[in-house]
Amino acid sequence: MKIILRSTELLKKLNFLGGVISNSNTMPILDNFLFEMENSQLKITASDLETTMSTIMEVEFNGKASVAIPAKLLIEVLKTFSDQSLVFTTQENNTIEISSNSGQYEIAYFSGEEYPKAIVLENPSSTLIPSKILANAISKTLFATGTDDLRPMMTGVYFQLSTEGLILTATDANKLVKYSRSDVKASENSNFIMPKKPLGVLKGILSTLDDTVKIEFNNSNAVFYFENYIISCRLIDAKYPNYEAVIPKQNPNKLIIDRSLLLQSVKRVATFSNKTTHQIILKIAGTELNIFAEDIDYSNKADERLTCNYEGEDIKIGFNSRFLTEILSTLQSTMIQLELSTPVRAGILKPIDGLEEGEEIIMLAMPVKI
Repeated sequence: MKIILRSTELLKKLNFLGGVISNSNTMPILDNFLFEMENSQLKITASDLETTMSTIMEVEFNGKASVAIPAKLLIEVLKTFSDQSLVFTTQENNTIEISSNSGQYEIAYFSGEEYPKAIVLENPSSTLIPSKILANAISKTLFATGTDDLRPMMTGVYFQLSTEGLILTATDANKLVKYSRSDVKASENSNFIMPKKPLGVLKGILSTLDDTVKIEFNNSNAVFYFENYIISCRLIDAKYPNYEAVIPKQNPNKLIIDRSLLLQSVKRVATFSNKTTHQIILKIAGTELNIFAEDIDYSNKADERLTCNYEGEDIKIGFNSRFLTEILSTLQSTMIQLELSTPVRAGILKPIDGLEEGEEIIMLAMPVKI
């Protein structure tokens, strides 16, 4: 086997694929990239069994070959090269030689036959989503996923595809995000829960592309096709909770304020909050918003006043500052609206501006008892 590849192009693709590889693989072969050559096409694959990602590159090669090359070592070597052509040649002693402008380097490889095969879906459902829309939807929801393995349904993002639109939802029981698009429709109604790892990889790649993503899925797996990449993953086998039940429908108290101003104030005041509860208190009356935090154990206290546009009864409500900061940081609008009903029900945050046509975002922060 002898192929020629551009160093920077290869490194860029391997960096994306490397996000799939686990630091604690149960199979040593998964610490490698699988290089499969057939005629003039090179397919490079990375996998952790749960998620598999491949990319296709055109090369000058006749025949068929399959080798597994250590991923970490290959990426470390490629990082040291300037943009140039590299020649990869397999040797008889089970090594692959990399020839550059300045020298030759040998890496031991393994047989590609040992590498697990990618899943093949039979009679899958499918839909198409513009890459930038999907990337935006993932970035707005992924941060709200949970980490509790005892509640696996909350460790992923819930996809709802229908003839009316697309909805992505994520929650960890402390915060919740519902992202909707009425301009992205599917031919049939379906839903599934995507794990966060493949979504994190997708987010990194899709944000740089202007393409259409094809999603194929069944009850257990999903496959994403775009540009020269394929990502397949095992879906989370669980029933998603009825998130609509926790979204307050009647919220008579509405506050409109500059998002950046509120975010910076919350960050400052939170510095003085209790290090266990991270509690801050919002007190709203008239056109004034008071943000207060106190750590009695260390006699630390902070109190800020902001001017706001508010309609409703005077209210005092507590929030975990970390969750509120995450939400405010994810929203990208200039102005936001905070909707409240009572001090014991979730606060709803919505962007006032910056939304595309057909786009809607609702974020919830659960209150903390004062």
